[in-house]
Amino acid sequence: MKTSTYTWQGLNRQGRKTSGELTAASPALARAQLRKQGMRPAKLKRVGRKPSKPSSSGASTTGMFTVALRARKITPIHIMLFTRQLATMMKAGIPVVQAFEITREGLNNDAMRDLVTNIRDDVAAGNSLTEGVRRHPRYFDNLFCSLVEAGEVSGTLETMLDRLATHKEKSEALKSKIKKAMNYPLAVIAAAIVVTGVLLIKVVPRFAETFAGFGAELPAFTLLVLGLSDVAVARWWQVLVGGALAVFLFRQARRRSKAFDDGLQRLSLKLPVIGPVLRNTCCARFTRTLATVFSAGVPLTDALDSVAGATGNTVYAKAVGRIRDDIVGGQQLSAAVRNTGLFPVMVIQMVSVGEESGTLDAMLGRCADYYEAEVDNAVNGLTALMEPAIMAILGTLVGGLMVAMYLPIFQLGQVI
Repeated sequence: MKTSTYTWQGLNRQGRKTSGELTAASPALARAQLRKQGMRPAKLKRVGRKPSKPSSSGASTTGMFTVALRARKITPIHIMLFTRQLATMMKAGIPVVQAFEITREGLNNDAMRDLVTNIRDDVAAGNSLTEGVRRHPRYFDNLFCSLVEAGEVSGTLETMLDRLATHKEKSEALKSKIKKAMNYPLAVIAAAIVVTGVLLIKVVPRFAETFAGFGAELPAFTLLVLGLSDVAVARWWQVLVGGALAVFLFRQARRRSKAFDDGLQRLSLKLPVIGPVLRNTCCARFTRTLATVFSAGVPLTDALDSVAGATGNTVYAKAVGRIRDDIVGGQQLSAAVRNTGLFPVMVIQMVSVGEESGTLDAMLGRCADYYEAEVDNAVNGLTALMEPAIMAILGTLVGGLMVAMYLPIFQLGQVI
């Protein structure tokens, strides 16, 4: 069995800090050896070896592939899975630090493993879990930190983590549906552009050589396609570079200009087909997040601070800010929601019923379920409608090019 050398730091039976080295087959076995000796390991690090020179190109490729895997970034999916694992283990009665260690051992992403290790070390050093996650705002938003803090204060941390995990699972599922609705037509349109470009650059010029020997006037449609082919052959690289530059500038403008990004988000809500789906998505996120935070016992004004960033659209985020200001001014939540003019009547009525009956979190949860189902149905319906439309567009492009090329041949046959 292959073994490795590890350096460790921890506490002995008397609670004093100590450190040392040991040899074991895996980090889990190293920790087990230390526990048998009465040690409580806090840090465990494998002693690195000097890299050896690869013996072949295959070994070099394997090394590059391993580095690429280790360089993977932390995504919301990683945070969602981490939260679910932590909630499950804590509900099973496993202490926080040990739960972090078990979670860490099952991670393949080195960046995520380092993040979990840092939080575990903070908790093992005597800090609260809230302090540990607040040190990483890039991965844990205000909502996450607020619910963890509420769970630690009330002694229901495992319940709060379970709610957080459920919330993130539903949020990621909703985000996945929206991406599905957006990516499918974009992918097909890109394929159509590629196919059309290949036909114009590779196929049409062959027909042009054939038409040159006809000695007769060509149809206007054929001349148009031949002209497009000439432009594509002569300037295809300019079109390619221009398209890539346009995409790059667009992404940079969204990233660097808040006014530009806000304008795009406002415009997206007004689109004829996508707009209603995005509005329902914002309503689902608003009600789901507010239900999660409010059920955790967080004050309503503080809960709205966390909800604003979770709506996913600047128009709704600003509306949530206005709702908070109205509530601070003494208005009820239902009246403040109505004043924005952005939320459907159903949301306003359900919020009003929840306020009167004292079941606001339950009413908001039902609203979220309804609008998530609406988004799901809309995405499925939109995909079903787009498939024949996209096929018709592809058929028109490819068929039009073929007709333009064979039209002179048909005319020649009629003359003969």
